[in-house]
Amino acid sequence: MTAPQPLRMAERPRRGAVEDAPPPRIRPRLTVKRILDLALSLALLLVCLPLLAVIALLIRLDSRGPILFRQQRIGLAGQPFHIIKFRTMHVLEDGADVVQARERDPRVTRVGGLLRVSSLDELPQLLNVLSGEMSLVGPRPHAAAHDDYYRARIPNYLYRHNVRPGITGWAQVNGARGATPQVADMQARVDLDAWYVDHASLALDLKILALTPLVVLSRRKAC
Repeated sequence: MTAPQPLRMAERPRRGAVEDAPPPRIRPRLTVKRILDLALSLALLLVCLPLLAVIALLIRLDSRGPILFRQQRIGLAGQPFHIIKFRTMHVLEDGADVVQARERDPRVTRVGGLLRVSSLDELPQLLNVLSGEMSLVGPRPHAAAHDDYYRARIPNYLYRHNVRPGITGWAQVNGARGATPQVADMQARVDLDAWYVDHASLALDLKILALTPLVVLSRRKAC
């Protein structure tokens, strides 16, 4: 099987085709959503502190390299930020060439494989939520190089930037996770993200948060 080719970053406008400020009618909902993000992410960080320490130690003992991995992603209104994850690979790709992870990827470390299957590598993104760069629920942010590749091929791709990116989202709980070897795979994910943007509510966010652990556990059993 031919190895996937890296996606190259094209020149990006400073802002995406989205509004800077939400309409007045949805500002109260966004305020409550932000309060929910702050409360839950802070509580999860405190509860998970022992687990975070164990994971950090395992990564340090398993392979050479930093414990945390930072990569540029694109967030609300097309603004770039650096996502924080536990390092799961021997490489630290960020920039013009980023190769998507695939099944049995030789770049993935032993501990990294376990972290990716269980989604525990995503826990440090709670810091991104606290900083306001992300939300607990929203479209998953992709590497900046991937954003540039797909926005040139998917007409409604930038629509997902109308809300903050999330640690989990409507696409993820509906099975649109992992690699997207074909443009059609990403189109399916973007369509689900666009549906979320149009129907976002606190009730929907709570539903997605409740479904996420079930999706992660079912994925673990399948692997």
